Order: sequence, then structure tokens, then C-alpha cells
Amino acid sequence: MPKGTPLHSEKNWKCQGVLEAELRVRGYHYVAGADEVGRGCLFGAVVAAAVILSPDAPIRGLNDSKQIEAEKRVILAERIRERAVSWCVASVDAVTIDRINIYQASRLAMKNAIAGLSRQPDFVLVDAVPLDISIPQQPIIQGDARCHAIAAASILAKVHRDQMMRTWDSFYPEYGLANHKGYHAPEHIAALRKFGPTPQHRLSFDPIGHMAFFSPLASTQLEMFPS
Repeated sequence: MPKGTPLHSEKNWKCQGVLEAELRVRGYHYVAGADEVGRGCLFGAVVAAAVILSPDAPIRGLNDSKQIEAEKRVILAERIRERAVSWCVASVDAVTIDRINIYQASRLAMKNAIAGLSRQPDFVLVDAVPLDISIPQQPIIQGDARCHAIAAASILAKVHRDQMMRTWDSFYPEYGLANHKGYHAPEHIAALRKFGPTPQHRLSFDPIGHMAFFSPLASTQLEMFPS
């Protein structure tokens, strides 16, 4: 980040494009936002997205994906894909999460999403955590609620991961994945106690790691969503 005046910030913020505009004034032309979803899930991949929005094709209603109703997220995701200069979604699977931990897996997913952009950014605004990239970057606390580019990334990642959970639900209907999206819900915990974990569950996560069971579903590994 160039030294000098800090990026615009305020305590009572709202989601807007001020940060990207300030960076463009400073000479950065392709400002990407990066975010991930699914860090707290017990099942499935962590999914990240990176987006470079076009200042000439604004999108109304961008905000933290958790603050937007599911139907509106789908509409916004389509607009983002249509109007963005570039976008990419990447994921890191449960086996890798167990191997390197969820924090590193989240950072890896965001790094891969940035690397997958068809137009490489000259600056990256990332939600909260610093990334191992050579591009200038600025982590923004609660960035998905403050910054249009990060919010757009959170929406793409959330819509993509929710679709993954609906697809996995058809393979593992006992777990109710389409309802709770793999999070720590009573329905999910009850199914784990009854059926054991699938190959897509994060075995290093509590309470799975402390459960004693044999899972007949763990005998087959499905590769449906490569990163």
C-alpha cells in the first residue's frame, strides 16, 4: 500500500465503492475484491471469489452476502458475472482443509481465485486477512460490508457454494445439506451421530473429531468440484 493518506474509513460504514474510487485516483486501474465463504462449515469446500468491478457498469444492492436474501443473491451474482471486468471462483476441498487448517485453506482459495482472473489486478482489497501474493493489497475488516468489490466476491462465492451444497444433498440426502449448507445445525449433528461423516466432512473440526463412529459412506470419495 502506498504510504501517505490512509484509505477512507469510518466507524458507521455502509457498503460502497469509495475504496476502489480512491485507489483509481492513486493510479490503480484494476482493483479486485476477494472474499471467501464456508469457513465455519463442517462439510465441504471453502469457496472464494475474486472480482474486478467496472466503474462504468455499476451494480445496485451490493452488500455482505449474509445480509442479502437468497433470491436476491442469485440475481446479483448474475449481474456481477455479466458486468464485471473479470471474476473467478475457486475452492479448497475438505481433505486439504484438514491437512493445512481452515485459515490457510481460506487464504489459498482467495489466492487461487485472484490468480484465475482473466485480467490480473494491480491492487487487491481482501476481506480481513492478508494473502501471500505479490500484488499490492489491503485487508479490510468487515470488508464485505464496506466495499463493493469485496461484497461482489462474497456474493459470487456464497451463491456458488450454496449450489454445491444442493448438489451434494442429492448424494447425501440424510444430512439435510440443502437446508443448513453444511453448517453446525442440530439436524446436521444428529445426522452425523446416526450416519457418521462422509468423505466431504472436515474431520478435524469439532465436534466431528471427537465423535466415535464408523461411516459406511466414507468408503467412496467423489471428485465433483475440483478447485
